[in-house]
Amino acid sequence: MAAMSEETGRVPRLVIVTDLDGTLLRPRTYSFATAMPALALVKQKGIPLILCSSKTRAEIEVYRKRLDNLHPFVSENGGGIYVPEGYFPFRASDDDRGGYQVISLGLGYQEVRRRLIAIRDRLGIAVRGFGDMSGEEVAGLTGLTLEEARLARQRDFTEPFVFPDQPDERFLREIEADGLHWTQGTLFQIMGNHDKGKAVDILRKLYERQAGPITIVGIGDSLNDLQLLRAADRPVLVRKDTGRHDDRIDIPGLVRTDGIGPDGWNETVQELLQ
Repeated sequence: MAAMSEETGRVPRLVIVTDLDGTLLRPRTYSFATAMPALALVKQKGIPLILCSSKTRAEIEVYRKRLDNLHPFVSENGGGIYVPEGYFPFRASDDDRGGYQVISLGLGYQEVRRRLIAIRDRLGIAVRGFGDMSGEEVAGLTGLTLEEARLARQRDFTEPFVFPDQPDERFLREIEADGLHWTQGTLFQIMGNHDKGKAVDILRKLYERQAGPITIVGIGDSLNDLQLLRAADRPVLVRKDTGRHDDRIDIPGLVRTDGIGPDGWNETVQELLQ
C-alpha cells in the first residue's frame, strides 16, 4: 500500500501525528468514542494518522485494528518507527520485521533496564519498573486489563517506572548523568537518546521524499509529547482530565483545546479540517 489516500488517490499534503493516552484515548477508560466524528473526517479526507505513543508495538497494533489504521506508527516515545511493507514506493529501512520496515532509534530494553537497576542500587531509591511488576500490578497501576498489561510489558526500548513516594530529583539527574533520558506521561519512563520529535522528523523526510513538502499537525497532552509538538507545524495541546493543560509546555503557535482528551481532539481536528 503506497502512502496515498484510499479515498482520493492523491498523495497527502497534511499528516496528523497523535499521542494516544490522555490525548486520543480518554484517561483510565482508553476510549476514543467521542473523537469518532473527527476520525471519520480524517479518514474521508485520506489524511495519514500516525499513532505516536509511549505504548509498545504490541499495544499500538491493537489500536491500529480498532481504528482501521494502516499508516506507520511510532512506539515507546520514539524508540521505534514501524512502516508497513510497501507503504512508500521506496524502502524506509532494511530491518524487516513482521510486515514492517523498522527504524530503531532507541537503546535496547535489556540495556535500559540494566542501567535503571544500577542507578537504583547506587542511590538506594526504591523505584520500580514494569520489569519488577506482575501483570496484575501493571493493570492496577494503569487501569489496563490483564491482557493489555501483558502487551504493555512487551517492551523494546523504554522502561516505565514509579517512585515509592514523591518523584526524587536525584534519581532523574542520575539518569541524565548516565547518558540516558527520562520523560513523563502517565508514568515516568527511562530511555536512550530518542524522543517523539526525532521520529516525527524522520517520518517527515519519508513523506516529503515521496511528494514534497507536507504540513504536520502534532497532538499531545504531556511532557513526553513536547518534542513531538516542537517538530510539528501545527502543535495542539489537549486539556488533561484535571481540567488543566500541562503548564510545562509553552511553544510558539501552540493551540490549546477546551475539551479534555478525545473531546478536545475531536473539537480541534474538526476545526482544522472543516
